[in-house]
Amino acid sequence: MARATHLLTPISPTPRLDAELLLAHALGISREALLLGPERSVPSGFEPLIRRRLAHEPVAYITGTKSFWTLDLHVTPAVLIPRPDTETLIEAAIDHFRGRAPARVLDLGTGSGALLLASLDQWPHAWGVGVDRSAAALDVARGNADRLGFGSRAHFVQGNWGDALDARFDLILCNPPYVEADAVLSPDVAVHEPASALYAGPEGLDDYRLLVPQLPRLLAANGLAALEIGSSQAEGVAALAVEQGLKTGTRKDLAGLDRCLALVAD
Repeated sequence: MARATHLLTPISPTPRLDAELLLAHALGISREALLLGPERSVPSGFEPLIRRRLAHEPVAYITGTKSFWTLDLHVTPAVLIPRPDTETLIEAAIDHFRGRAPARVLDLGTGSGALLLASLDQWPHAWGVGVDRSAAALDVARGNADRLGFGSRAHFVQGNWGDALDARFDLILCNPPYVEADAVLSPDVAVHEPASALYAGPEGLDDYRLLVPQLPRLLAANGLAALEIGSSQAEGVAALAVEQGLKTGTRKDLAGLDRCLALVAD
């Protein structure tokens, strides 16, 4: 473990955690069982996993698993790896619906299904729809919904944002591509994660320009649309929302950066 941590230190901000997760995966046990259990021999499969991580392959793709909110999700290179920052959208929704619950949830650009399934877990009587352009991503999302027991409450549609929908939803969640086309990202992200889920034109606003005009016809009365944004994009995305007659507010992530734009009907 010490040697693996040393090897990973130049390429990872969390080398010890990476080593623990990869060793647990190689042993076929949880990280908790690794840390709390008896000493074990190092399995032969551990070193190949470290080599993959040294090539900047994300741990989540190596293990096929990523925790998000209250769930452990299956992930593949077909989907963006869910990040803790995105949980800010769920927190915004909890605040908005305090004392009541959304009945109908829409997740635009669902990817692994992270936001949709987290919301269905938070509100046990809700049902929802996840939309994605990628058939491969929808396969991952459907698999997560079935494995986690949400198959009867989660429905998935292939499409471009809300183009194929003719219904209103109490809660709309969306983590769209918002990275500027010329942004320099770490190799973990730039090389391994799907570009279609990352980049959105020179300002990172191209997808907001497509999806924000659809929100007024999709959002139910007293509902909330929570959009993830880049830390410098609140003003630009809010201007698009105001043009559509929506009231805007922002919510910060744990690092104190603007991360969620909360939209309600004016």
